[in-house]
Amino acid sequence: MKTLLALALLALAPAVAPAQDKKEPPKKKDPPVVKPREGKSETIKLFDGKTLDGWEGYTDLWSVKDGVIVSKNTDPLKYSTYLLTKQKFTDFRLTFACKLLPGSEMHSGVSFWGEVWPKADGKVTDAKKDRSEYTYKGHLVMFPSGYGMYDLFGRNGLGVDGGPAKKVGKQHDWNDIEVLAQGNRVRVAINGTQVVDWRDPQPDRIKEGPIGLQLHSEKVAQELHWKGLVIETFPKEDKLITVK
Repeated sequence: MKTLLALALLALAPAVAPAQDKKEPPKKKDPPVVKPREGKSETIKLFDGKTLDGWEGYTDLWSVKDGVIVSKNTDPLKYSTYLLTKQKFTDFRLTFACKLLPGSEMHSGVSFWGEVWPKADGKVTDAKKDRSEYTYKGHLVMFPSGYGMYDLFGRNGLGVDGGPAKKVGKQHDWNDIEVLAQGNRVRVAINGTQVVDWRDPQPDRIKEGPIGLQLHSEKVAQELHWKGLVIETFPKEDKLITVK
């Protein structure tokens, strides 16, 4: 009788699956550390407050008014376009202010570590015909909406959290911005707060290139104002200087 009862209880007991070895997900590798490059440290005013000397871009989209650079489109823009410095840079500290005027919520940005890219959607095009002569392939720091970083005509989003920037950024007012690019590291401060500290895991993508101010592709009219635009090459200080 006891034997039958034991067998009955055993039959009712839940089946226990054999233990299995759990495989741990592969650990994400830390990006390599590329030291800041060495070179002549000098401070350059990229904008003289009066003209676009030293820059190139579409003159119907970029102008100077009341001491600021104005980027403005009234007709739809099929491709993002840039006002580009004629001079190229690798390691630098760029400080400037930018304001997106009401009418559009599209983000803008500053591009660097890349090249002028007369191609659209990755395909060779008639750049003059489709007005894509001043596009850019490289890194982009985005603001004042859609914050973060982007790899133009490359890896797309770079996984940089835009949340910290949204907390301190101003959507339709002046934002004071600092971009510090050294080695393969990019740090960004907005209105006195550090919002980005990122290293490129693929440093071979980094190139000496122009600084580009972005006027994003957009179906509606948009206008942005830029001022300041001072660059320090091969910065003497390895830190953000505008952080409070």
